[in-house]
Amino acid sequence: MTKTATLPAIRISPALRAQAEHLLGEGETLSAFIVESLEHNIDRRRMQREFIARGLAAADSARAQNRYTPAATVMRRLKAQIDKAKREQADRDKRR
Repeated sequence: MTKTATLPAIRISPALRAQAEHLLGEGETLSAFIVESLEHNIDRRRMQREFIARGLAAADSARAQNRYTPAATVMRRLKAQIDKAKREQADRDKRR
């Protein structure tokens, strides 16, 4: 079994502490809230780094294969998707 370690003490404003304490779930401790927050942020940053790495790898692959989609084409397709979604939402709103 691995021994646990402590994090350095951090100073926060009384207002921030009060906000955190106000949002604690039933039976949840501030320490548990802080550990969960740290775990979530570690996961988020890991996912960000992996996302960036995949994007850079895709760019390298596109360059190597000389296969690009022009930005204007991407923007036109995205606008078409947005326009379609707006039309569908308007149709749903009319039926209500």
